Parts: sequence; C-alpha cells; structure tokens
Amino acid sequence: MQTITPYDIIEPKVQKIPILVSVPHCGTNFPTNIKNDFKSTLIQSPDDTDWFVDKLYEFVLELGITIIRAKFSRWVIDLNRDPESKPLYDDGRIITSLTPTTTFLGESIYVKEFPDTEEIENRKKLYYWPYYKQIDTILEELEQQFGKVLLFDAHSIRQYVPSIYDDEFPDLVLGDNNEQSANPELIYAALNSLSNSRYSLQHNDPFKGGHITRYFGRPSQNRHALQLEMTKVNYMDDDEIKYDDNRAKKMQQVLTQMFISLRDALDKI
Repeated sequence: MQTITPYDIIEPKVQKIPILVSVPHCGTNFPTNIKNDFKSTLIQSPDDTDWFVDKLYEFVLELGITIIRAKFSRWVIDLNRDPESKPLYDDGRIITSLTPTTTFLGESIYVKEFPDTEEIENRKKLYYWPYYKQIDTILEELEQQFGKVLLFDAHSIRQYVPSIYDDEFPDLVLGDNNEQSANPELIYAALNSLSNSRYSLQHNDPFKGGHITRYFGRPSQNRHALQLEMTKVNYMDDDEIKYDDNRAKKMQQVLTQMFISLRDALDKI
C-alpha cells in the first residue's frame, strides 16, 4: 500500500500572520495502486483540476501566510466534499461526490468498476482526513500564537460549466456559508476590497463555500473561514489551458490588497 503525505506545506518567507491558504484541488497525482482503475487518457490531464491555483497564490508567502496544497487529484478523493457525500446544495445542481465517478461534464473517469465502500473508506483514511488534520494542526498553532485565525480556501473553475450553472460564472465568488463561517468584519473586508477591482463579484451565489469552509469556520471560537472561487480565464489563457503571467499578475494585485484588508480586519476583531 502506498503511504505518502497527501499534501505539501509551504512556509511563508517573512514573519507569520494568522492566515492559512488551502488549495485542495490543485493536485494531479494518482496513487500507483489505483491508477490503472482510471481512464489513462483522462488522468494525463485531469480536467476538473484547479490548475495553477497554488502558483497563483504563491505571492502570499511574502505576506506571512502559510499554504497547504493537495498532491492528489480530486478524482481520487474530493477534499472539499462532505465525508459521507451529503449534498452541499439543495437546488438541484449536479455536483460530483466525495469520490467522483464522472467529470463535471458527465464523462466516466473509470475504466470499469467504481470504488466500493471499502475503497472509499481507505481513501478517506489515507488522503482525506490527513489533509483535514494538518489544517487543524496549523490552525491550532496559529491560534496559540495570535488568538484567532483565518482559513482561506482557494479555488478556480471553468468560466462555463452547464451541469452546475446555466450562465457564465462571475469572475469571483466569495463564500462564507451564508455568513456563518466568518466574522462579519472579515466578510465585509474581503467584499469591500474585491468590489474595488475590475472583476465581477458575487457573494454566496452560486457558491457559498464547500465542506472545508463549513467544517473549519467557527467564528464563535475565533476560527474563521472563507472560500474564493474564480474563473480560470482570470489567470489562464482563453482556452483555460496555459498560465497567463499578465492576467495572473493583475489578479495577484487584487488579491494582495484583499489579504492586507483581511489581515487588518482580523487584527481588530
């Protein structure tokens, strides 16, 4: 059985501040023992990956922010889903499960059989819960030092995914589980900063934060969580294949100001 740490921790380059950035969907690896169960043509470039999001957010290391990123593809196990595959939304949209069997567009990703209950439990043990436990460990360390902490879950998505949303997605969607996962001052700071950019912005619609945001966001315990979803064309080319340095730099400027606003707001609450 393959035993490998399912995440990377990237420490900041300057003095730490109480913010952790999580990138759960940037992984592209597949465990050797189950790799042949997937269609080889698909896993060469798993389409539902949040491509280059970890690269996009590398600038936060200069702000004192730690990064945790996943190594394995969300097709192995989706770290932002409920561990029992309970739906995150009740509006009829099609959302892939904890262990997806299809792409977002409905194409089967397996050669023959889907993972059974035993295999799903094994993947949770090896890849899912270790990611959560490591987040918890980092948050506890930051809480001990600063008394409060913010988890920022970073995501991206194709500009158009008809199985989820009828129209093109807005550039940015801030999610906080309907204002339950973070202090209102933090939510306002993020929204106010992002709204001053050229990018279109929506709040909790069509995404209000996945399982990570809802699981870790406990404002009453000084533990806050936000999710930011962005369309890939904001930092990739029009075909959503290649990283676009020019677009990425423009987005990083906006995100930098947002994190500065969050840092200041976190210091005051």
